Amino acid sequence: MNRDASAQSVPAKRGLFKTFFLCLPMMLLTFMMLTRGNIPADEDRLFALAITFFFFNVLFFLMVHTGKTDRFRSILFITLSVCFVISFISHLIEVRGSMAISGANMIEGEVPFCHIAIPMTLIPAALTKTIIFPGTIIGSFASIASMFVLWIGVSLSLGRGLCSWFCFFGGLEDGFSRIFRKPLIKNINVKWTYLPYAVLLVVVLLAAVTLSPTYCHWLCPFKTVTEFVEITSVKILIQTIIFVSLFIGLVIVLPILTKRRTQCGLFCPFGAFQSFTNKTNAFEVRIDHEKCVKCMKCVQICPTFSISEESIAEGRTGISCTKCGKCVDACPKTALFYHVKGTSLVSSLDRYRLLFLYPAFLVLATMAGGYVQDVIVKTIKLIATGSII
Repeated sequence: MNRDASAQSVPAKRGLFKTFFLCLPMMLLTFMMLTRGNIPADEDRLFALAITFFFFNVLFFLMVHTGKTDRFRSILFITLSVCFVISFISHLIEVRGSMAISGANMIEGEVPFCHIAIPMTLIPAALTKTIIFPGTIIGSFASIASMFVLWIGVSLSLGRGLCSWFCFFGGLEDGFSRIFRKPLIKNINVKWTYLPYAVLLVVVLLAAVTLSPTYCHWLCPFKTVTEFVEITSVKILIQTIIFVSLFIGLVIVLPILTKRRTQCGLFCPFGAFQSFTNKTNAFEVRIDHEKCVKCMKCVQICPTFSISEESIAEGRTGISCTKCGKCVDACPKTALFYHVKGTSLVSSLDRYRLLFLYPAFLVLATMAGGYVQDVIVKTIKLIATGSII
């Protein structure tokens, strides 16, 4: 790679006027997305809309202005997860009286569909023409059809970038991984990175045999902060203990100790499944061999264990890359950069980053928009009445 041309991979700090001009399309898109063509008359909701719109667009402005991606992405990504948990749990308590799912809820298809269940539903759907999940196909909150449409759209746009720009669970472990400045556990055997693919294979096969979402019933750590089956037997009690243990271990403790997203990178079967969409997605993160000094900082900080000495030698990140931008931000020699497959590696590289940021940030803002506004309104209600329900 030519030295002068490759210097264009450095995301230059733009002037305020040019940054504002580049951010205008995002301002319009986020306004349309947040209002859905209807500006609320209620003062609390109007205030929540204004704060959310300002918050989102300040973050995007700083992303474009400074050339830093992960620094500002992580703020909104963590906010999404926290607000999702607060909004989702309060909604369940308001509607059901608790987070527990009763047998009647499942029979009536009142369970919101989760994207993590997608890999387990494909084979049974193809073989039996049924969806092995106790949710509704259309017409309800998080219906099966709507989640499939979202998944397909985001996968085409971002590939496994979905895990850092869409997944309303990932921000939890991302947040815990940033508590300490330095990791207390530094060396993790690379063999652990194959575990998610093994888990994926096992849960998909078991789902096909048993016609039930095995991972959801036994292994999902996020049942702890969403909804769980009402404890009416020893079996369900054991399942609940497993959920809580996995959440504490994989989402809280290990991310704090390793500064990595251990649930996402070392366990999640959906993440493993989503990795294959990187093969068909247009965006990737590449490595400039001429600028790389083999300091291995990118290997050490990659939250999903997607960079290795072998991938550096190949000039790209691994198949599990979530395109979070942490390695791009942290590289002391600016050797890592966003790229559009099939295009030049020596020119217009900062433009490729912008081409990625527009759909990626819009996906994140769209996912976060409703939850952030809801939490702001609930906070106002809490202050005024002492209750968010």
